[in-house]
Amino acid sequence: MKFGIIGAGPIGATLSHKLHGTGHAVKVADVRSVDHLKNKDFSGQAVPVEEVVKDIDVLILSLPLFVIENLKPIIDQLEKDVIVVDTSNYYPFRDPQVKEIEEGMPESVWVSKQIGRDVVKAFNSQLAYTLAERGKAEHEPGRIGMAVSGNDADQKATVMQIVNEVGFDPVDNGTLENSWRHHPGTPAYCTELSQGDLRDALERADKDAAPKQRDEVGKHFKPGMTHDDVVQLNRQLYKG
Repeated sequence: MKFGIIGAGPIGATLSHKLHGTGHAVKVADVRSVDHLKNKDFSGQAVPVEEVVKDIDVLILSLPLFVIENLKPIIDQLEKDVIVVDTSNYYPFRDPQVKEIEEGMPESVWVSKQIGRDVVKAFNSQLAYTLAERGKAEHEPGRIGMAVSGNDADQKATVMQIVNEVGFDPVDNGTLENSWRHHPGTPAYCTELSQGDLRDALERADKDAAPKQRDEVGKHFKPGMTHDDVVQLNRQLYKG
């Protein structure tokens, strides 16, 4: 398959390595300019953002929400059958406040409205280290589950297969309206659960409690915490 990735931060860069490593064609862009990709660690071809949307099957958006909302002119250039994957999360301490999200609109529903087309929500609920280091071959014991939400069944199935290829057990979380179940602050968010435990965590998610738990976890970070410390903290506070 042919992938375009906008954003070469931890998630976007890691996905570029994973996808390129499994034989897919990968193009990577930065919304500012291709010069901002210099000296960054990613796999694939560096291209201007206007080029990343051309001749691809899947476009991955790995950007903060406040950047995505300005991408509509670029997204409008996509062919209609290109799948758009949204990996973003909303953090009020980092992002400009979004009234609709604060009032309960799922983040990727808001993203879809900004860019004028449906997205598939995936790769938002694992830490970059998890994505890079803890994927396993299909049928290997101890695989971590990953939630995927979307309105188009065929698009979602394709993204779930991609999740499987990069080393995780996909879990169908239903429509995009249901994607809040793997937002920050929920039991499914960055807790490295098995496929079965993830299904249970998605069911146990509390929409009202999630924003409070998301904001609470930041108060408990300490210098020197390891990746496993962070995962355990998330499990404790999000009840994963």
